[in-house]
Order: sequence, then C-alpha cells, then structure tokens
Amino acid sequence: MAKVGKRIAAAREGIDRNKLYALDEAIGLVKGRAKTKFDETVEVAINLGVDPRHADQMVRGVCVLPNGTGKNVRVAVFARGDKADEAKAAGADIVGAEELVQEVQGGKIDFDRCIATPDMMPLVGRLGKVLGPRGLMPNPKVGTVTPDVTAAVNDAKGGAVQFRVEKAGIVHAGVGKVSFSEEAILQNVKALVDAVQKAKPSGAKGSYLKRIAVSSTMGPGVKIDLASVAGE
Repeated sequence: MAKVGKRIAAAREGIDRNKLYALDEAIGLVKGRAKTKFDETVEVAINLGVDPRHADQMVRGVCVLPNGTGKNVRVAVFARGDKADEAKAAGADIVGAEELVQEVQGGKIDFDRCIATPDMMPLVGRLGKVLGPRGLMPNPKVGTVTPDVTAAVNDAKGGAVQFRVEKAGIVHAGVGKVSFSEEAILQNVKALVDAVQKAKPSGAKGSYLKRIAVSSTMGPGVKIDLASVAGE
C-alpha cells in the first residue's frame, strides 16, 4: 500500500485541489501525471444541476468524439436479412437475431456496444435485465435502435460515447487516452460538454453546468474553469 500511496501523492503534487484550471492547463497536468505502464483513459466528470429521479430532469444522449476514444469497440447488431448483411459490411463484430438473443440470455456478452433494428426490439426487449444494468440496452434516444445500421456501427466504431446522468446528478465519460495530444483531448472534452449542454432537460432549473473535472484512470481529478470549456 505504501507504494500506491507514494504514487498517488506524487500525482497530486502541484495540483491545487481548490483551484479552477483552464481546460488546456488541466489536460497538461493530467497527461504529465499519468505514469502507469498502460495507456490510461482520460475521464471527465460533469456535475449537473438536475435531479434525475424526476423524468423531466433525466439527461442522456450520445456524442461522437472528433478524435475518437482510442478504444477498440466491439459492436453487436441485432438484425435479420439485408440489415444483417449491411451490419456485417459496416464492420460489426457480432450480428444475429434469435440465436444472438439466446447467447446473451445465457450470459455470453462479448461486445461493448449493442445496436438493434426497430423490428428486432420485441425480441431484444427480453434482454433488459441482462443488458440494462451494463448500459448496453439499445435505445432510440441514443441512436442504437435504428434502421440505419451502417451509420450506427460507424459511430460506435468511430468514437461515439453514450452518456447518462447518475443518481447524484453526475455524468461520467471517457474522452480518449493520455497518449492523445493535448489538442485532441481538448477537442473531445469540448464536444462532450457541448453534447451534454444540448441534452439539457426541460425540468432543469437554475444553473445547469455546475462543476467539471478531468482525470486519468489512476490519477487525481483536476477541476476545470467552466468559462474555458463552455463559454459561460
């Protein structure tokens, strides 16, 4: 434990926990302190002025990051016939109908993103208890229930990030890897914040964007000056 403590202490050194940093400076601090042997994910946490227990204050959506996520995303598509062929041609890793439903029901979930054509939803709907808790359930609101499987697969492979506000009013999302350039991460963070702003629900009152912090997988959070991200 002592070794971990030293690493965390070293990572926190030079970061003022109470200061709001400009986005570019914060990204520099995060990149400079990512010292693990793997390519850590850069993560953003956005505190929102909403209570997601109320339906009119739920925030969810999808953002296609301009520079991708740096992650190899395995995509499954529930489709039949021509749409199944279209999904395979678009680069989907797993394509199927009834047999794929059976596999998933049996606990075999070898994918990171799940897409379904609308006609498949009566079947896929049975998988709610399996896919829902993992955040994998296809949903038309985030473009994963769609007849345009080519676009959906391309988005998933190309850097589409789904976001959904948690009980505490926080949105978490990965926006790239520490190996990305500072400019690439900055563009991705701004794209995510913009998407979250556009997803502002009708029931949100008062200040919507409250706090934003950026961190790496194993690093400390760095608080962001909202004006450097959202122009507020």
